[in-house]
Amino acid sequence: MRMEQNYELALKIQDRINSIFVGKEQVVEKVLICLLAGGHVLLEDVPGVGKTTLARTLAKVTDCSWGRVQFTPDTLPSDIIGMSVYNMKTGAFEQRDGVIMNQILLADEINRTSPKTQASLLEAMAEGQVTVDGVTRKLPEPFMVIATQNPVDFMGTYPLPEAQMDRFMMRISIGYPAREQEIRMVTLFLEGKSVDTLEKACTAREIMELKAAVEKVVVKESVIGYVEDIVDLTRKEPSFLYGISPRGMLALIRGAQARAFLQQRDYVKPDDVKYVAEAVLQHRLVLTPEAKIMKTNAATILKSLLLKAKVPA
Repeated sequence: MRMEQNYELALKIQDRINSIFVGKEQVVEKVLICLLAGGHVLLEDVPGVGKTTLARTLAKVTDCSWGRVQFTPDTLPSDIIGMSVYNMKTGAFEQRDGVIMNQILLADEINRTSPKTQASLLEAMAEGQVTVDGVTRKLPEPFMVIATQNPVDFMGTYPLPEAQMDRFMMRISIGYPAREQEIRMVTLFLEGKSVDTLEKACTAREIMELKAAVEKVVVKESVIGYVEDIVDLTRKEPSFLYGISPRGMLALIRGAQARAFLQQRDYVKPDDVKYVAEAVLQHRLVLTPEAKIMKTNAATILKSLLLKAKVPA
């Protein structure tokens, strides 16, 4: 009975987000997959398609604490993770929290800040903790980084290094809405319905319960072998500088578990792996210089590899 309640709660969260973030059900599902799988997401798209709105809506619906950083070239690591400040009255150093001490952190235009500041997120994204002046502190749970970047404006930007790209479970593009969806969006805007008018669908504690339920979704040995085959194909592909890391493989499995859970199943099917594979794997694959010269597309190669991998019965 509890599992059925979990399924209903997950559906309620999706419906509540979709009531404001109109016409992007698959995008919403993938962001929720990241949250329930304990991952982070990179939203890469042109300005004005709702990247920030989606992040705010997720925080509001799940009743999670929310923090936002507008990254600029002069943003410092201490602005993110906090610092030790000397208190002249007490004669001791006191810890001043950074914005990262929130459950959902929006790292807006993350590629506009320096590599040093970008790197301040690595420990938090990988281990759920931050270290300031030798003192390590756990981050609140659930913890999720939603980063955005504009793929069409490169002046004054610092491309994310491969090590940091690998920390994101998914990279997602939102895209423009269809005509009917955009009209519906305008209607909601004129009616005054926005993120601020939304009611929460659950609590942060219930999100942790859903995450625990996702971890119990069964992954059969045949499906694990299927995932391993996909990963191995990326490592053998001559157009890629290197293939998917073990971290990427684990992210693919956990993402498939979360997708199966949202489909109200307690076991993973190969279709779940296929559904999340492109968003989980594509940003982890780097083309060789020769492949770049030939203008080869990583997404196209990945799709061909997914077709080549033998699907278990």
